[in-house]
Amino acid sequence: MDSLITTTSTSAATGDHITHTLRLIQDDNHDPFSKIQAAKEIRRLTKTSQRCRRQFSDAIVPLVSMLLSPSIEAKAAALLALLNLAVQDETNKISIVDAGALEPIVTFLHLGDLSLQEHATASLATLSATIVKRSTIGASGAIPFLVQLLGQGSTPQVKMDAIMALCNLSSEPHNLALILQSNPIPYIVNIIKSSKKSSKISERCTSLLESLVGFEEGRVSLTSEEGGVLAVVEVLERGSPQNREHAVGTLLTMCQSDRCRYREPILREGVIPGLLELTVQGTANSQTKAHTLLRLLRESPYPRSELEPDTLENIVCDIISQIEGEEQNGNAKQMLADMVQVSMEQSLRHLQQRALVCTPTDLQITSNCASEVSLK
Repeated sequence: MDSLITTTSTSAATGDHITHTLRLIQDDNHDPFSKIQAAKEIRRLTKTSQRCRRQFSDAIVPLVSMLLSPSIEAKAAALLALLNLAVQDETNKISIVDAGALEPIVTFLHLGDLSLQEHATASLATLSATIVKRSTIGASGAIPFLVQLLGQGSTPQVKMDAIMALCNLSSEPHNLALILQSNPIPYIVNIIKSSKKSSKISERCTSLLESLVGFEEGRVSLTSEEGGVLAVVEVLERGSPQNREHAVGTLLTMCQSDRCRYREPILREGVIPGLLELTVQGTANSQTKAHTLLRLLRESPYPRSELEPDTLENIVCDIISQIEGEEQNGNAKQMLADMVQVSMEQSLRHLQQRALVCTPTDLQITSNCASEVSLK
């Protein structure tokens, strides 16, 4: 029986060793133990080496065949080898899908073996990174199981891999509809509630949520879920810059779809302070979306009077006058005052800097225009 020299390092893997390992995995006449050892060696050598991933591309078809083995050990060894072969290699990802790996991988998602479930979820997160196979993966039946794992995943990593796969797959409109049919929003809201608002999993969840509320079913599901809108508002207030952008995008999509229906549920959760902060401290996209949402949250989408410009201050004052509850009203007023103060201080520093380099004529022009800066 052929044996593997498993002490060979990745950097020192010789052509003979790679050829020998390939022969073991491809030759059906070798005993199952040798094939398992070969799969483990491929996994080891391809863990950090892009060159080895290319050299072992011919192992994909026999490794996919091993996924159908009755041996759990053989399934796991083959799946882990395929996972490493797929990492950062677009050609291998496509070859793995084309070789028929999806059917057994999807089966592993709902088998009782938690280890296989974990590896299968990671594999789908990796394979779904290739755009050209997202429709194929969506049609494989994987989506309902991935959604289920958001609520019942055995580990945080399984949930992270599941949401990553769903986010990748959601770029295809048909896949997005399939995700929505599996009712993911209660799971997504629960993850957002229980996660740090600046975490990667929270960011992925809010990103997917922003896409899902583009459908009426998604908007209804979010507003029907207890604390659903509040969870998004909390991300808007405390999330990472990118996550806050997804959160304000989610609320804006809802309000743009039906302002009369969704204005009150959004306002009820005290969104105004967070939106005001975004108008001066968010990303460029967040600032634009926050300004637009503030205008939509007004009682009237039009300025109160031709004599009163449609400034941020007037917009917020309109909203504040409609907010129920002294605490929310007071918080919003205080936040507005703070934002105006910050903006005025920024304008003053700008004028002082200009004064060091500008002529008196320049200063006069600047001071005439400075009042526009504070409330844009």
